[in-house]
Amino acid sequence: MTAICPIGFKLSIVEAGIKKSDRPDMALIYSEKEAVSSAMFTTNRIKGAPVKLNIHRIKSGRGRAILINSGNSNVMTGKKGIRDAIEMARLTARELRIPEELVYVCSTGVIGVLLPMEKIRQKIPFLTKSLGGFTPFDTARAIMTTDTFPKVSERIVRVGKTTGRILGIAKGAGMIAPHMATMMAFFMTDIAIERNAMRKAFREAVNCSFNRITVDGDMSTSDSAFIMANGMLGNKTIKEGSTYYRGFRKALNDLAYELSRMIVRDGEGATKLIEIEIRGAKTDKDALRAAFAIANSNLVKTAIYGEDVNWGRIMAALGRSGASLKEEKTDIYFGDVKIVGRGVFTGRAEEAKKVLEGSEIKLTVNLNSGISKANVLTCDLTEEYVKVNAEYTT
Repeated sequence: MTAICPIGFKLSIVEAGIKKSDRPDMALIYSEKEAVSSAMFTTNRIKGAPVKLNIHRIKSGRGRAILINSGNSNVMTGKKGIRDAIEMARLTARELRIPEELVYVCSTGVIGVLLPMEKIRQKIPFLTKSLGGFTPFDTARAIMTTDTFPKVSERIVRVGKTTGRILGIAKGAGMIAPHMATMMAFFMTDIAIERNAMRKAFREAVNCSFNRITVDGDMSTSDSAFIMANGMLGNKTIKEGSTYYRGFRKALNDLAYELSRMIVRDGEGATKLIEIEIRGAKTDKDALRAAFAIANSNLVKTAIYGEDVNWGRIMAALGRSGASLKEEKTDIYFGDVKIVGRGVFTGRAEEAKKVLEGSEIKLTVNLNSGISKANVLTCDLTEEYVKVNAEYTT
């Protein structure tokens, strides 16, 4: 697997000893030129100190660097946590010789524990001096917590007679539920694009990807998604509605969706990736309500883990979803196998069971009540999920 940084972006990682494991746990993303920047954050009312700092700074729409640590989320740490987040940004800015307000900080890991600032202070100079010596996959590994593999992808975008690049790096495996962005993700591009156009494309990409996934229904306190565009490709600035905006927007959507799929695939203890598709809903809101009711149902998720064709659990989830529906109109499919037709069991349990034996499963529900639809990604629920989370801080 390979991935290349867009022009002008450099990465570095280091082991600071924040985690118990002997592996890198700090990373730095840096743009040689000031970048047009945008971000989306968790809507959890309990937010980490870095999120609070970033929400204030991103209003400028500018950025140069993002400092990330894993192993400690700097959440519920009071005024000291805020001071620590500010200090991390200040030290990074001083080493890079850039304005402090252009540096963002992201932290992920255990809640309620103060950062080991002495270790962090010692490692920031190494991060700044070693920029450019590490790959996107190195960076993805450094920001992992319970992830089992690094999540990296990229897209090439045609802009005039040249091509630009969008790189995406993400982390996430547990505490995954909307809204926003249910993990951490960092997008970098060398394409010049107008700020409002980029922000609109980014919001759409996040809403159609990271806000359409759930692993366990728990929303994190540190969820963040950033995008930085430094324009170092040298193209004519893309504006909304311009010739190349559509291509940029599609590439960003595809990239975000691919990373969100990786997150669900890597759900803590998961063995199966599940796509829920709702068709024929009366409204878009109804479609999403129905999809998430199924996707967040522990009974549905455990049945799929056990390869049990218990379609009644899907009907029960639909019934409590709040979506407008009628039992006698509802069809349910496991893959291409119709297991329920107009609210009645079709008798095709053995065919449906074969579908559940796969590692990627699609469940389709047609409410036959309208034209709205929605897709949500989730995974099965296993004993390993319990084990991982029972031992998270120990």
